[in-house]
Amino acid sequence: MNIKLTVIGKTEEKHLIEAVETYTKRLKHYINFEIIYLPDVKGVKNLSALEIKDKEAPLLLNQISKYDKNILFDEKGKEFTSVEFAQFLQKQMNQGIKNLHFIVGGAYGFSPKVYEKAQDKVSISKMTFSHQMIRLLIVEQIYRAFTILNNEPYHKE
Repeated sequence: MNIKLTVIGKTEEKHLIEAVETYTKRLKHYINFEIIYLPDVKGVKNLSALEIKDKEAPLLLNQISKYDKNILFDEKGKEFTSVEFAQFLQKQMNQGIKNLHFIVGGAYGFSPKVYEKAQDKVSISKMTFSHQMIRLLIVEQIYRAFTILNNEPYHKE
C-alpha cells in the first residue's frame, strides 16, 4: 500500500519541518509515503470562509483519484485511539487498498465538492491545531500505527 498526504500551504516553522521530515524518513521503512504540498490560495483577505473553500476545492480535487481511497482529516470525522488507528490502517491493507490518500484542507475545512469525492473522514482530535502542527501529528500517528502493527516498542500502553 502507498500512503499520500495532501496539504494546503507550506510549513514555515523550522522545527516542525524537521520533525515532519524525521517521521517521513522513518515511515519509508514500512511503506511508500509522500506529502504533497499545494499552494495557499492567493487574495483571500476579503473572501468569506465559503469562498475560500470554493477556491481551494479545485486544487484538492485535482489530487483526488477515483482509484485511491480518499480520507479527509475533518473535525467531524471518526476519532481513533492510536491502536484503533493502526487497526484502521491494517484493515485498509487487508482490503487490498493500493493507494490511501489522506487530505488536510485549509483553515476553514472543505468545500462540499471535496466531501463528495472522499470515502471517509478521520478526526485527529476535538481540539483545534494549526495546519502546520496537524501535519506533524498526522505523520507521527501513521508512523506510530506501523510500529504498533509490527509489535515494536515505540508505542507504550
